[in-house]
Amino acid sequence: MLIDNAIDSLKTIYYFMIIAYVFMSWLPNVRESFVGEWLGKLVEPYLKPFRKIIPPIGGMLDISPIVALIALEFVAEGIKAVLGLILSPFGL
Repeated sequence: MLIDNAIDSLKTIYYFMIIAYVFMSWLPNVRESFVGEWLGKLVEPYLKPFRKIIPPIGGMLDISPIVALIALEFVAEGIKAVLGLILSPFGL
């Protein structure tokens, strides 16, 4: 189904954006670059609620992006299921 493919593509792109943003935190001054700031504007609003709920382990290890990636998978599958229910009577 075309809509499923589009949702999967968008999910994959956002998934890798989150991964890249997390890896950027390991390198000094990369988040202050143009790409780092751009990714931050796109990824940080999604990660912020998870960071409020899940504190860093030991004050340093932030596992909230892992939970956010798992939630992203569930949300994408949920959207596909709901759209499948809505569009199936129309043969789409």
